[in-house]
Amino acid sequence: MGTLMNEMTKAVAPKPNRATWPAGHPKTNCGRIGVLLLNLGTPDGTDYWSMRRYLHEFLSDPRVIEVPRWKWWPILNLIILTRRPSTKGKDYETIWNKERDEGPLKTITRNQATVLAERLSGDPRIIVDWAMRYANPSTESRLKWLQEQGCERILLVPLYPQYAAATTATACDQAFRALMKMRWQPFVRVAPSYHDDPVYIEALATSMQRHLDGLDFKPERIIATFHGMPQEYLEKGDPYHCQCQKTSRLLREKMNWPAETWLTTFQSRFGNDPWLQPYTDKTVEALAKEGVKNILLIAPGFSADCLETLEELEVENRDIFRENGGRRFSYVPALNDREEGLKVIEAVVRRELMGWI
Repeated sequence: MGTLMNEMTKAVAPKPNRATWPAGHPKTNCGRIGVLLLNLGTPDGTDYWSMRRYLHEFLSDPRVIEVPRWKWWPILNLIILTRRPSTKGKDYETIWNKERDEGPLKTITRNQATVLAERLSGDPRIIVDWAMRYANPSTESRLKWLQEQGCERILLVPLYPQYAAATTATACDQAFRALMKMRWQPFVRVAPSYHDDPVYIEALATSMQRHLDGLDFKPERIIATFHGMPQEYLEKGDPYHCQCQKTSRLLREKMNWPAETWLTTFQSRFGNDPWLQPYTDKTVEALAKEGVKNILLIAPGFSADCLETLEELEVENRDIFRENGGRRFSYVPALNDREEGLKVIEAVVRRELMGWI
């Protein structure tokens, strides 16, 4: 049966372009398979105007801010985009990759794509690339490039373990808008969320255990912190909250950690409306005031470290904990472009390419 399936796969899989075109026929590439890693984005620089462009694109997305345009537009343009670029630029400056003059999210995502391409290089039809939903490199530009290389089939891989309309869906929206402009559209698949994938949970546990082994203290509490979203989005049917809770539970069970000392919280709230609770910063503050001296934070929802982890968790929450009586604080880095993280991405990609390769 295995031999038969192999022969069937070979029969339906596309071949590299070796066609001999008739005289005068436009040059056409075909027969390739594209894999496009998609992440959120990062500003092109930390200066005011770079930050303003990035924040304008991000906060103008109706998937991110579900407020009527007539109400949101003056708030965004007259208040937020006047003040926020300067303060956020200073935050980005603290984590900026000075050597490459870019945010760490861009550096890590590029590395993930480079290593994945090496791991898939046994099939010459496959081309791996990466793009950002906001800022550069844009999703449209990379899809166009993949098509120019002859990719008739493209797998979109949103690097969000948990699905949310404000992350996964808007990344796909942007890709679909680009496809709408193409005369010869490639056939497209979208990799689903992998919040409960055993490979992902195993990778988190391995990374977390290695970090624990390197500490000179045992945490009294572990906090699994995820990016927040307005409570209203959950009530409208977004599955994000449930998927975060499941990831946290599966990781705790894999680590065999007592439930009473494991917390699941949500960070990075924006605006005055209620967001998913409990809030990470408020939880960290409360634990310190209760007399907890040692805590560990892990952010399983981030496939790559970025402002929300390197500055908000590592700096802001560490300061909150210590200022309120806590002593030892540690953050487990995201899976990033380390071996564990690449195993997860490769496993997801190989699974979703089945039938094409």
